[in-house]
Amino acid sequence: MALNNLPKPKKPAFRFSIFWMYAIISIILLGILWLDEDPYKKTLDEYTQFEQIATDGGLKKIVISGSKKTAEGILTEAEAVKVFPGYEKEKSLPARVIVSVPQDKISKDIETWKAAGKFKGSVSYDNSSDFSSYLWSFGPFLLIIGFWIWMMRRMSGRGDSAGGGVFSVGKSKARIFDKDNDDKITFKDVAGLSEAKTEIEEIVEFLKNPQRYTDLGGKIPKGALLVGPPGTGKTLLAKAVAGEANVPFFSLSGSDFVEMFVGVGASRVRDLFRQAKEKAPCIVFIDEIDAVGRARGRNPNMGSNDERENTLNQLLTEMDGFGSNSGVIILAATNRADILDKALLRAGRFDRQIYVDLPDLNDRVAIFNVHLRKIKKDTSVDVDLLARQTPGFSGAEIANVCNEAALIAARHDHKTVTRQDFIDAVDRIVGGLEKRSKITTEEEKRSIAIHEAGHATVSWHLRFANPLIKVTIVPRGKALGAAWYLPEERQITPTQAILDEMCATLGGRAAEELFMGRISTGAANDLERVTKQAYAMVVYYGMSDKLPNLCYYDSSGQDYGFSKPYSDERARMIDEEVSRIINEQYERAKVILSKHATGHNKLAEVLISREVIFTEDVEEIFGKRPWTSRTEEILAAGESQRQIPESSSSENTSTETTPTETKSDDGGETPPPLPDEISEPEKDPTD
Repeated sequence: MALNNLPKPKKPAFRFSIFWMYAIISIILLGILWLDEDPYKKTLDEYTQFEQIATDGGLKKIVISGSKKTAEGILTEAEAVKVFPGYEKEKSLPARVIVSVPQDKISKDIETWKAAGKFKGSVSYDNSSDFSSYLWSFGPFLLIIGFWIWMMRRMSGRGDSAGGGVFSVGKSKARIFDKDNDDKITFKDVAGLSEAKTEIEEIVEFLKNPQRYTDLGGKIPKGALLVGPPGTGKTLLAKAVAGEANVPFFSLSGSDFVEMFVGVGASRVRDLFRQAKEKAPCIVFIDEIDAVGRARGRNPNMGSNDERENTLNQLLTEMDGFGSNSGVIILAATNRADILDKALLRAGRFDRQIYVDLPDLNDRVAIFNVHLRKIKKDTSVDVDLLARQTPGFSGAEIANVCNEAALIAARHDHKTVTRQDFIDAVDRIVGGLEKRSKITTEEEKRSIAIHEAGHATVSWHLRFANPLIKVTIVPRGKALGAAWYLPEERQITPTQAILDEMCATLGGRAAEELFMGRISTGAANDLERVTKQAYAMVVYYGMSDKLPNLCYYDSSGQDYGFSKPYSDERARMIDEEVSRIINEQYERAKVILSKHATGHNKLAEVLISREVIFTEDVEEIFGKRPWTSRTEEILAAGESQRQIPESSSSENTSTETTPTETKSDDGGETPPPLPDEISEPEKDPTD
């Protein structure tokens, strides 16, 4: 190719800068100062000219400047017309003549002129320095320029690394984690979650020693999505990654991309990845990514989703688009993975989905041990019992239990946090505060006692019902009475377990009908839970005799819109099956209560007199339950597993446990929104 045919290099385009504006303003001010002269001011070449005008009576006033060694004379109107042609048209402006003369000489001459009667004007002296005159001239302009520069810098957010203000709305708000922070969180502070920790630790190892994996032909994952219920430790795991990884760690929330200006979200995404690429290898953590990652095209509303979708499109492009993004690993957390866009979840963007589930029994023991490190607990505190009393609790809720127990102990002036303080804390969180000031009549009190005793009696005589901990008729929260049970740790739930739970739940109303001859509104919460359980058995689990092996639950989260996935005839059959199941368990509860009526009456009388009963009181009346708790077997197995590593390392906790059965309401991998008959301590409000 000829050299002449080569494309000519383009001239660099002129780029406007704010400093050009500063320069233009400065030139204008200097021009105003030096070029805009007073038209009626004249500098005389010789002193004799000034003397002639003064002695002829042409000066009204003389101003003598010692620092400048000048004398300024203010002309009379008649003299001004002679000196400045055309002055008669602008007589309002002062006319002046200036001459250079020493102060001593002009002062003596003025005295001579006054003595001779040749000068009758006034005389003043100006001893100010040149600096002050320049300050008065330039000061206001300098103040204006300085204030403007300060405002521009403040609005552009140059003093803030996160960016802010009108001129930096497109800047990323990511906060870089300081690896030298003394209060950093490590994996030792994360109890349980052994599988999730293993995958997260592997990501950190990717960054620390990438050659170990690339030598075998593998590629470092580009992203990992932490999915799980609220409070299970997703953000805590990300903080542990920040504490363990010796690489830059960018942390921000999904809502940080959202702004009132159009195009800001996409601009912030670009700026975030630009910073990340400059500091690669690094980790970017986006918390609550569902704020910007919601599926596109769903529920469009007059174009209101365009801005969010543009932000998501830019995020998709940056994560795995045409450009290279090596060395940047994206971590994200959400509890709404079902609403995320499918393009965001594909391999190459989020290569891994790490499920952070609610802690099982042994995990709760480990979490309690972590949170009890900083608490002055009494020797009577039983961590295993606390773990059994808090089924379905997340890590955040367990932390709240420990904190609430410490507050209760301080409120009662205890030196240490006792076992009773922890029990009160669990009761406070599950059932609410006691309301002993609530007024109840003797008849209402007896009705509540019979109701709660009915729950306790039926559950005690059913194999799969949850073991009783405590029953009280003291108003607590919105309930007039409450019962606490120890739900069994189950991975799957058999049909009989659900039926037993329904029967025990209906025991309160059955007792009212049997022993009082009437029913009340106190069973409203019981009936709601039982109805949901029966509906779930028929519609979700296929446990109905007439409608077996059918499930109308949509695990994709898209549901079925406004139409039902079954006909009206099938809906009628579902209603009949739900009613049949509930009625059968209600009659079953009445049979059990009739058989143990004497024990029920004793239990109700104890409740009326003491207002609270425990497991020991029920054992004294009915004897021990003939069934052993499988939860105790799991806890014992977990304890034996924890003791093995303790012999070699005192730092190791129950994170090394064998897989244990976790609590589950539904017996399926994707639990639909069902009542918490197994997932939390049972409450029976009789309000």
